[in-house]
Amino acid sequence: MKKFFALMLCATFTLSAVGCSGGSDTGSEEAVEKYGSDTLKVFNWGEYIGEDVISNFEDEYGVTVIYEMFDSNEMMYTKLQAGDKYDVLVPSDYMIERLKGEGMLQELDKSLIPNLENLTNDVIGLDFDPDQTYSVPYFYGTVGIVYNKNNVPLELLEEQGWNILKNTDYKGSVYIYDSERDSFMVALKALGYSMNTEDETEIQEAYDWLLDLNNTMEPAYVTDEVIDAMAGGVKDLAVVYSGDAAYILSENEDMGYFTPNEGTNLWCDAMVIPANSENPLLAHEFINNVLTYDASYDNSYTVGYTSSNDEVKTDLSAEDGEFGGNEAYVPRSGYEYDEVFHDNQTLREKLSSLWIKVKSTNS
Repeated sequence: MKKFFALMLCATFTLSAVGCSGGSDTGSEEAVEKYGSDTLKVFNWGEYIGEDVISNFEDEYGVTVIYEMFDSNEMMYTKLQAGDKYDVLVPSDYMIERLKGEGMLQELDKSLIPNLENLTNDVIGLDFDPDQTYSVPYFYGTVGIVYNKNNVPLELLEEQGWNILKNTDYKGSVYIYDSERDSFMVALKALGYSMNTEDETEIQEAYDWLLDLNNTMEPAYVTDEVIDAMAGGVKDLAVVYSGDAAYILSENEDMGYFTPNEGTNLWCDAMVIPANSENPLLAHEFINNVLTYDASYDNSYTVGYTSSNDEVKTDLSAEDGEFGGNEAYVPRSGYEYDEVFHDNQTLREKLSSLWIKVKSTNS
């Protein structure tokens, strides 16, 4: 998902995935004695971590972090299925549900993660893992509409919601995120349905909604490029993840972020420990460290997505904070029509097939 605001920094992020520094010999010996290992393997989204989080952890604990990156939950899952071993993963909600159901995660020892108390209430109790039995929230957000405030009245967005994407006044000026999961979410919500529906009639209606949008609006289907394009004011409307929207709004004061009243996807990426982790004690230490104020601040400030650390979220969104006044930084929470995606491979495959049909008619 959507991790594009951070910078590529230091050799930690090279394809060789070797840690930037690593501890001293003395520190390494102490780490081996305490944790049973001085090496931690982390598998995270690309460009999804603060500038100094890894190097600071290495220095403080006398360890080396081997940091690798994935670009989709499915890529991460395939590597696990192939037998690759990691100590910490950062998958999304529905994938955590899948990994948990297949016995690929181990339960967390919460006594080793006292910084759980730092979590914001917005990420506590989400139904993919309501008690944080297997996962600890890392970033969270919503999917919404970035709009040009000079051309799109807020009142019209409030009136039309997701259906504004089919308003022919904006024909040729709409970006749609190229994802069957997100696009069908938009259509289903616009129609008043659950984005986790399995009802064939509702799915067909959503397909027809998307097909009509495609045939009347001349939408551009995009992924990463939507960020710079909307920051540059190229089009009037775009379906965007809230973290990317926060960056767009910080770059262009003419842009706003709107979450439709029909509801949207409330997503959460969280840290987990695979069942085959070779260094679970060190993994717990890393997770606990990420929840500290300094590491969480570095993460959120660098990446632009909403911190799961309540104090960091509050400080960054304060009037004098980096994202003060940025309506995309703090996602809507507790709204009855917002939902978390559930793992349903049959539904996902069906939507993927229908999405290909939608786009095949795009000229």
